[in-house]
Amino acid sequence: MALDRISLTDFRNHGSTELGDTAQFNLLVGENGAGKTNILEALSLLAPGRGLRRAALGDMVRNGSDAGFGVGASLLQDGEAVRLATYSESANPGRRRVRINGAESSATSLGEWLAVTWLTPAMDGLFTGAAGDRRRYMDRLALALEPAHASHAARYEGALRERNRLLSDLREPESAWLDAIEAQMVQHGSALMAGRARLVETLAVRLAEMPAEPFARPALTYAPSAPDHSDGLSQALYDNRKRDRAAQRTLLGPHRDELEVIHAAKRVPAAQSSTGEQKAMLVAMTLAHAGLAAQGRAGLLLLDEVAAHLDPVRRAALFEQLRSSGAQVWMTGTEPAPFSSIATESAVWAVTAGSVTRA
Repeated sequence: MALDRISLTDFRNHGSTELGDTAQFNLLVGENGAGKTNILEALSLLAPGRGLRRAALGDMVRNGSDAGFGVGASLLQDGEAVRLATYSESANPGRRRVRINGAESSATSLGEWLAVTWLTPAMDGLFTGAAGDRRRYMDRLALALEPAHASHAARYEGALRERNRLLSDLREPESAWLDAIEAQMVQHGSALMAGRARLVETLAVRLAEMPAEPFARPALTYAPSAPDHSDGLSQALYDNRKRDRAAQRTLLGPHRDELEVIHAAKRVPAAQSSTGEQKAMLVAMTLAHAGLAAQGRAGLLLLDEVAAHLDPVRRAALFEQLRSSGAQVWMTGTEPAPFSSIATESAVWAVTAGSVTRA
């Protein structure tokens, strides 16, 4: 299963871009700023969520365009093509719309057809950055395995905002209002935590099956900040109302969870590992997740400027792992040299100022 006949319309610096006759390995080569990552971002929108840059929809529309953007692709499956499309409209620029085989659908439905995983340079600070970055990382990986996870995350965040609004109001909130909002938080929050726990458990098993070298194997632990079952979370929110009211925000719940990562061989926290070791652990996690995501659905793996930052041994190991992953792979680079060993089995495009030419 693979994507083909990919089209971008008024997306970032791409006015009208078409990519066809794809392969398992697909290489986008060009100078910095040419629009390579923009293509990866467009592909990342063929899944639930906000894409690999988490950008506002309006920022994705090409400068000078008075319309919205469009991204489409054919998913080739068992000899038949499923047409996937996502787009925005100038009349409602804040809403992303989805069509599957021409019929109006939802972003969650995209996840039933395609599982998308990515690794970008912006993720290099995952282990040293804010806990919120790691929560979003967990949720992105979880929704690639379970598309409904995105809905639970969105509804929990909506209920959390409403509870925080009531807590910060000058007037004492009525218990009945808090009861209703907390019921929504419990329903979706407990599902959110269960999805994160399943992800980390499954990913840990997959990582244990992978060779420890040349990529550093990470050990993962999901650390919820509140009881991870409905009754416990409900009681914790109720018991914490007075403290939350004083803080004017909710101090516990899935929005305060953590993903703990350590270098398995050295037993050192990932945040204290070397830059090279952190990158190697990220690559290992990405490969492990891609293998899981590609089971039962089409898998799409987006790697932005990854090969150039790996030594030859790790680069060769990366390509070998990618061959057996079952996923269609899209990679970017400023020059073709790092991909020389897979050039003959790859579809290659030269990207220049939002224009794409088959090499």
